[in-house]
Amino acid sequence: MKYTLKNVSLPNGDRTNVVVSGELISAIGQSTEGEVIDCTNLMVLPGLVDLHTHLREPGKEDSETVLSGSQSAVMGGFTAVSAMANTSPVADTAGVVEQVFRLGKEAGLCAVYPVGAVTVGLAGERLAELGAMADSAAQVRVFSDDGKCVSDPLVMRRALEYVKSFNGVIAQHAQDPRLTEHAQMNEGEVSSRLGLSGWPAVAEEAIIARDILLADHVKSRLHICHLTTKGGVELVRWAKSQGINVTAEVTPHHLLLTDDLVESYDPVYKVNPPLRTSQDVMALRAGLADGTIDIVATDHAPHPAEEKECEWSAASFGMLGLETALSVVAKTMVSEGLMSWEDVVRVMSTNPARIGGYARQGQQILVGSPANLTVINPTESWSVDKEKLLSKSRNTPFHGHVLPVKVVHTIFEGVIVVKDGKLTGKKHE
Repeated sequence: MKYTLKNVSLPNGDRTNVVVSGELISAIGQSTEGEVIDCTNLMVLPGLVDLHTHLREPGKEDSETVLSGSQSAVMGGFTAVSAMANTSPVADTAGVVEQVFRLGKEAGLCAVYPVGAVTVGLAGERLAELGAMADSAAQVRVFSDDGKCVSDPLVMRRALEYVKSFNGVIAQHAQDPRLTEHAQMNEGEVSSRLGLSGWPAVAEEAIIARDILLADHVKSRLHICHLTTKGGVELVRWAKSQGINVTAEVTPHHLLLTDDLVESYDPVYKVNPPLRTSQDVMALRAGLADGTIDIVATDHAPHPAEEKECEWSAASFGMLGLETALSVVAKTMVSEGLMSWEDVVRVMSTNPARIGGYARQGQQILVGSPANLTVINPTESWSVDKEKLLSKSRNTPFHGHVLPVKVVHTIFEGVIVVKDGKLTGKKHE
């Protein structure tokens, strides 16, 4: 397989031809080889990498499967996703993570890296088979009880100590369970007016502060999932100033949406952690722009209709994110002049690949690099239609929004899996 992306722009603005042969980039310059794909007015990025995806399989296939999630991912320009552990059964053994890894290989559309649970059954009491998952065919390096916080400080300390031996990382869902009992949304002016139980910022910040100190104490790697508060940004900024090995992520929806949307009582806006205030949103954008926040991660959380199209208190937490993530980042960061396209590559490809240890992902566009690429039209807008998304679920908060930037082609290990905005039916064997 050989083809040329002709007259395509690189993230730095330079225009060139990119030749792909097999699984690698074989030439960059003026030459053309094989099929010529006209990319005038288009830009090529390293394939996007999501460190936080819920694919639901095994056990919750009515929401999503590894295949449908992979289809959604490549439509959004992702060539690698990290499948969170809160499946049924929980991905807390080598057997389950190897099953997810195998399903990703069979789908063949993008790399699927299983995230292992930190504790058995996500119960927060006993460490899961961390070493066995690390030594498995899936070679797990990221561990998280996401959906639940590892709230016991001793368990968290032991987890950080354990993964240090193989350069693993604990990705913490920072939510003090006692401070968020029965919480339905952000605690503040809007929750008081609506009479909904509030979710205070301190519930997130207290766990972040504790875990930063634990990570420093044991000299291990800590990753903060879905950061949402101004105070949390300041804590991570302080930790980095002290040389503590902590990284953090922000979701696209927390860069754009605010808690006043809950006044509609539409459960599509119910998410964990909750939408915060405009002040928090601005702090998150600033933190992403200045490097305090390392990556954007989707927290793609599909749910069947009956779990979202119901009264607010009964609805599940979570939003879709894979197919809209790049566009929301472009809207909130690039269009606002806060980030360049090179910065987008850093937070949506290079850094997440580095944190996850995904060697073939997040590489610069150079001769000899793996051909994991995303080709976009940076000037084309599109209207989000939940019925046209490839996820099995429909719970996107962006239905009806007109967003910038269209994914045109997605290339995984040299195979064009999305061409002209449509799945090709081809996969990497």
